[in-house]
Amino acid sequence: MVYHILVGSYTNEIYTLAFEPARPSLTLVSTVTVGHHPSWITPHPTDQTIIFTGTEQTDGKVVALKYDEQGRGTVVGEIPSGGGDPCSLLALGDELLVGNYSSGTFAAIPLSPEAPHLLADKTSILQFSGTGPNKERQESSHLHQVIKHPSRDEVLVPDLGADKTRRLVRGPDGKWAEKGVVTYKAGSGPRHVAFHGGVLYTLLELTSEVAAHRLPPLPAEPTLLDTVWTTRERLPPADAANMLAAEILVPPPSAAFPAPYVYVSNRNDPSPAGDTIAVFAPVGASGGAGEGEEKITYVAEVRSGLKHLRGMEFGGPDDRWLVAGGVHGGGVKMFERVDGGRNLREVAAVDVAAPTGFLWL
Repeated sequence: MVYHILVGSYTNEIYTLAFEPARPSLTLVSTVTVGHHPSWITPHPTDQTIIFTGTEQTDGKVVALKYDEQGRGTVVGEIPSGGGDPCSLLALGDELLVGNYSSGTFAAIPLSPEAPHLLADKTSILQFSGTGPNKERQESSHLHQVIKHPSRDEVLVPDLGADKTRRLVRGPDGKWAEKGVVTYKAGSGPRHVAFHGGVLYTLLELTSEVAAHRLPPLPAEPTLLDTVWTTRERLPPADAANMLAAEILVPPPSAAFPAPYVYVSNRNDPSPAGDTIAVFAPVGASGGAGEGEEKITYVAEVRSGLKHLRGMEFGGPDDRWLVAGGVHGGGVKMFERVDGGRNLREVAAVDVAAPTGFLWL
């Protein structure tokens, strides 16, 4: 069995990798030129041959690509993203949702069956505003992710600039509107979120922390349960100023991996062994130090050999495999979950430039 994985990057390219677990090997199959920094990739909700990416530039673009069975892509169209530096996209139902980082705008673009598969003239935009105490990173709203709640019709949008995750729902007119927020301590900078067991886990980029909130349906307010460092120990001030947590993932439990774990990437670690991937047990997990308690429990820390580990994604049967990339060095590496998911083991690697995000085809 060979798996194809698309890789967004801080170049002008999207790469296609082939991962063969039996060997195991990770190889570069093809590349396609897309435009400036196509860092995030999302699949079409019904057509598996179509994917969308955003070019991170002042006049942001959304680019549609079509892929064949060998993972070779062709650009089939592009339209404006509705703002600047689109860094997260989610194709949901009959529209593409875009979080534009620098402009703080959320765009909803209707999908079309014909190329470029997007109706630019019917784009609707929500403009958000907000600031935080970090004058370099929080001078305005910075939307960093668009993600659907796993069990209800709600979209969450972490706003790094405003120290909030915005809770959006569709109104009677079909338009998205903010109906609530999750608020974090000033200057923490929410970047990405993940879900498990009714709890929202938020990666706080600027303070390298994970916050856990009980998240009941709207209009009820969230409840903060716990906050922990994304590293085994609190970072010394010199390192804390430069290190930035990046990704958070909670793969669903399965027969092969019945116990849930939270996986977090940390960037810019000064160690020559590279950045770390930290593993935590979620609140209330059995068998951990915080069993039955609403606490996040540290489990393990894995040195990745990657520099500036920005993106990672699980894939394969039971989410056995974790692909991760180093923007500033180390290329792309494949890890296997071991010890029931409590740890990771590197199994393959390939050298490509500035990988940022991944999509398993």
